[in-house]
Amino acid sequence: MSEPSPTTAPAPVTPPAPGTTGRVPHGPFRPGDQVQLTDPKGRINTITLQPGKLYHSHKGSIPHDDIIGSPEGSVFRSTGAVEYLAFRPLLTDYAVRMPRGAAVVYPKDAAQIVAQADIFPGARVIEAGAGSGALSCFLLRAVGEHGTVSSYERRPDFADIARANVEKFFGGPHPSWRLTVGSLEDALAETEVDRVVLDMLAPWECVDAVAKALVPGGMVCAYVATTTQMSRVVEDLRAHGAFAEPYAFETLLRSWHVEGLAVRPDHRMIGHTGFLVTARRLADGVTPPQRRRRPAKGAHPAVETVETAEPDEG
Repeated sequence: MSEPSPTTAPAPVTPPAPGTTGRVPHGPFRPGDQVQLTDPKGRINTITLQPGKLYHSHKGSIPHDDIIGSPEGSVFRSTGAVEYLAFRPLLTDYAVRMPRGAAVVYPKDAAQIVAQADIFPGARVIEAGAGSGALSCFLLRAVGEHGTVSSYERRPDFADIARANVEKFFGGPHPSWRLTVGSLEDALAETEVDRVVLDMLAPWECVDAVAKALVPGGMVCAYVATTTQMSRVVEDLRAHGAFAEPYAFETLLRSWHVEGLAVRPDHRMIGHTGFLVTARRLADGVTPPQRRRRPAKGAHPAVETVETAEPDEG
């Protein structure tokens, strides 16, 4: 099947003025707000407030009009005498429950991408691909009102889902975001960007395009699912010559049960969801110094191709 042809590169993004997104993250509930209703067993139902509507469950109903105008953290009793706690969903809640085309980047990995790729307010960020829009939301939050996020997605159906999810979370089109249907290596028009985040099957195919787009000192961050993908992207970044030594890692997350002195880890742990690889862009014409590594355990010195580290003194 032939790949969708990239769209014509639109005009550069103009940084938005403050307060131009429609979502209100605090204050009394308003019509159109998304609200999470949590029952005593911790089960969550998300509704969109509409005057005159009812929230229905097998435990009774709650009028939306009772919720509208109330502060966050209020408790509402259904006609079945069940109490529900009401909050607006956090971005972490929204990301794991949003409609999906592609798999979402889970909050534990999105947080590491924002931190380890050093996504800062005002940053110019490239994202490929957009998937279902979860990571786009985290990146837009991180770059703030004066940054930009340009997302590329090869599949038009995924792009439509991502656009709908991002606009639903922010309450309308986000002025810092541009979404292009097409492959990064064919459609990339930006230069002098600060960060590039690659969430795609073959990020090594974009290494040359990324090197041309990044400013010296900029950073690329690749999110991949398997060790073979991780190995390929690391080796291609090393071989390219425009990047410093890559750093590869994964993150595990475990919650804890705390009841007085009964403190123990939960049986459930969010383990592997993906590997992350980061690397810094070198200045043009610079050759990185040879990286010294210890040989693999049991490796024969005669086949070791990289100089080993000197033993520690003392």
